Amino acid sequence: MIELYTAPTPNGWKVSIMLEECGLPYRVHWVDIGKGEQFAPEFLAISPNNRIPAIVDTDPADGAPADGGTALSVFETGAILIYLAEKTGRFLPADLRGRTETLEWLTWQVANLGPMLGQHGHFALYAPDRLAYPTDRYRRETLRLYGVLDKRLEGRTFIAAGEYTIADMACFPWIRTWRAQGIPLSDFPHLKAWYETLKQRPALRRGMDVGADRINRRPQDDAEARRTLFGIREDTK
Repeated sequence: MIELYTAPTPNGWKVSIMLEECGLPYRVHWVDIGKGEQFAPEFLAISPNNRIPAIVDTDPADGAPADGGTALSVFETGAILIYLAEKTGRFLPADLRGRTETLEWLTWQVANLGPMLGQHGHFALYAPDRLAYPTDRYRRETLRLYGVLDKRLEGRTFIAAGEYTIADMACFPWIRTWRAQGIPLSDFPHLKAWYETLKQRPALRRGMDVGADRINRRPQDDAEARRTLFGIREDTK
């Protein structure tokens, strides 16, 4: 059993997609990040960076990372996706070139696509003061990254290794924010085709449905959530 500690965010959905695609049994433990539950000692014991998601594998001996069966916790989405891929032998090619390509693009998502879209979303949608410089800067970088992925997908169905991998799962939930972030997806035709193909996958759709009814769509209207998520104090605005 995989114990999944998560919240309905693009990073959380990366892991729920993988769990659904692999058909692994899992149990969801909700972490209310707007209320600061990610700072609870119990959660920090498995995710010391106080970020969701994290997992606890209660049966790690059932797969490649066997170590005698003691429950094993994993934090950071890249590490979790690799761990689950190695545990199941799925969605991470075994051959040198395919594995390298997949890990390259997984790392690209973790280091670039997620952080930059996160910053763009913050300044464009949630910041209490709409500041032109950071908003424009992160929008330009977001569009650049969309262009990188669009070019990569020219003539390809999937991002890496000629097959559906954890690189696709990592990127999809962030690209799914295109409408909210005001990104013209039609300007990136190869990326748009990839997006339309992936969203037809039943397991991916189930993974994206995890926690959909718990989304706080307007944390900017919640003073407690602003303090917790963004460090914004009402008395210092």
